Amino acid sequence: MNSNLAAKKPLFSTNETAVTMRISTTIGLFAVLFFYSFTVGRFPTSAHTVAEALCAKMTLPPHPGGTDLETILFQIRLPRILAASLVGAALSVSGAAYQGMFRNPMVSPGILGVSAGASFGAALGMLFSFSTLMVQLCAFLSGMAAVGTAYAIGVLFARRGEPVLVMILGGIIIGTLFTAFVSIIKYVADPYNTLPAITFWLMGSLASVNMSDLSIAGLPVILGLGLLFALRWNLNVLSFGDEEARALGARTNIMRFIIIVCATLMTAAAVSISGIIGLVGLIVPHLARLLVGPDYTRLIPVSAVLGAVFMLAVDDLARVLFPVEVPLGVVTSIIGTPFFLYLLLNTRKGWV
Repeated sequence: MNSNLAAKKPLFSTNETAVTMRISTTIGLFAVLFFYSFTVGRFPTSAHTVAEALCAKMTLPPHPGGTDLETILFQIRLPRILAASLVGAALSVSGAAYQGMFRNPMVSPGILGVSAGASFGAALGMLFSFSTLMVQLCAFLSGMAAVGTAYAIGVLFARRGEPVLVMILGGIIIGTLFTAFVSIIKYVADPYNTLPAITFWLMGSLASVNMSDLSIAGLPVILGLGLLFALRWNLNVLSFGDEEARALGARTNIMRFIIIVCATLMTAAAVSISGIIGLVGLIVPHLARLLVGPDYTRLIPVSAVLGAVFMLAVDDLARVLFPVEVPLGVVTSIIGTPFFLYLLLNTRKGWV
C-alpha cells in the first residue's frame, strides 16, 4: 500500500492569499448552487420566482394551507437540497479522514464495509416490508455492525504491528460477505415489488427524502463532522505514520478508533437516506487537497463544503439529464471513473 497520499505535483499555489481566495470561492459556489437547485426539477422555476418565494418565507408569517409553489420549493426541493449537502459533506470528510489515517490515496468511506453493511440492512428491511424509517434504521445499524466487525478483525488478528493492513483486509472480506447477503435477498425478493425497490435504493437517490429523514440522519453526521473537525490536528499527525505519530506523543490506537467511529457514523447515516453513492469520498478529498494542500486544519472544512457542492451539482444533473431522474450512483460513477484513472496515473509517495 502507498505509504502516503498526494498528487504528482501541486496543482495550485498554496500561499495564504491564494488559499483564502479559493476557500471563499468554494463557499460562494456552494451558495450559488444551493439557490440554483431550487429552480431545477420536473417543474422548472425561474430564479426570480424562487427569490421572491424565499424572501416571502423569511419575512411573512406562514400561510396555513400553502400554495403549490411553496409545496414544491419547501416540502420537496428544500429537504432534497439539504440532504444532498449533508450527504456530500459526510462522504467527503469521511473519505478525507480515512485517506489520511490509512495513508492511502485510493481509500474511500466504504473501505471497512459500511456501504455493503448498510445495503444489507436496507434490503432486509425492504424484504420484510418495514416502514421507511425502519429501513433507514436497519441500514444505519447494519453499516455500523459491518465496520465494527472489520475493526475487531484488525484488533484481534493483527500480527507484527500491522493492524491497519489487517483491518482493511477485514473490511474487504466483510464487505464481500454482506454483498453476498444482499444478493441472496434480491434472489428471494418479490420480483414485481420488492426487488425493484431494493435495486433502485442500491443505485442511490434523494427523491423521497423529507425533513423527518434529515432530522434523524443529521445528528450523527453533525456529531461526526464536529469531532473530526476538533481532531483535525491529530489527523495531520497520523498521516506521518504510527512510529512518527507515537514519537510526537499521539495515542494512535485511540485516535484511530475515534476517527473510524466518526467516519462510520457519518457514512452510515448518509447511506441510510441516500442509498449507495460511490466515489464521492474518493474524488472530493483529492480535489480539496489540490485546492488547499494536505493540512487537515483546512482540508476537513473545505472537503465538507466541496462535498456539498459536488453532491448538489450531481443531484441537479440527475434531475435534468433525461425526462426521468437518473440514479445518483450512476452519475457519480460516470464522473468519478475518469478521475480515478487520473489518480492511478498521477499518484506517488509523499504528500503534496
